[in-house]
Amino acid sequence: MIFRRQSEEDDTIVSMLASALRRDISFGALLPDQKLKIAELRARYGGSNHSMRETLRLLSAEGLVESTSQRGFRVMSASAEDVRDIALVRIEIEKLALALAFKNGDVAWEGRVIAAHHALQKAEEAVRQSADDLSALEWDEACRAFSAALIERCDSPRLIDLQLKLFNQSSRFRLAQLREGQLDFASRKVRQQALLDAVLERDEVAARALLQEEIQTELRAET
Repeated sequence: MIFRRQSEEDDTIVSMLASALRRDISFGALLPDQKLKIAELRARYGGSNHSMRETLRLLSAEGLVESTSQRGFRVMSASAEDVRDIALVRIEIEKLALALAFKNGDVAWEGRVIAAHHALQKAEEAVRQSADDLSALEWDEACRAFSAALIERCDSPRLIDLQLKLFNQSSRFRLAQLREGQLDFASRKVRQQALLDAVLERDEVAARALLQEEIQTELRAET
């Protein structure tokens, strides 16, 4: 019992640290290719040597941090090639998962997609009015929730896990567009509504095409 409690506490600390580092990587507070030294990270975020090392291993598994035996840890690079590769794999994973969701999805699934779309539109409007850090985080979470709702009925835990990892890897590029004022919210609204309509009409061909367009536009990548 004592050991289990200690393990649960460690997991909670690692989860909190991972959330903080994930946020700062997404917002560019931790830059691409930046070396991540344990002592410096502990001074900034807290935690023990063990919990911070476990945090970095977790983020490495998510593709946000790179681990090398010789150089320790660093933030993953963010080159044009990285963007294209993330877009390429996201498109293939999400289109496959969406096709499976069309086969397995029921009215309850459609309702969750509608709810996620509604929340996303609220978040998009809020972030257009004030793109502060809190609004940006809530908007990014709403983007994630809509994307997750679309594919949740693929009924494949591995596809869902892969989609989440790739989506998280996309966050810094999506948030960079937001900071730089490069998002066309009007076009996004039209495309997201068309995607919702395609789901409700069970038009798989249109939905997959719109999903691909959404990912390519979000990452400014032609695959």
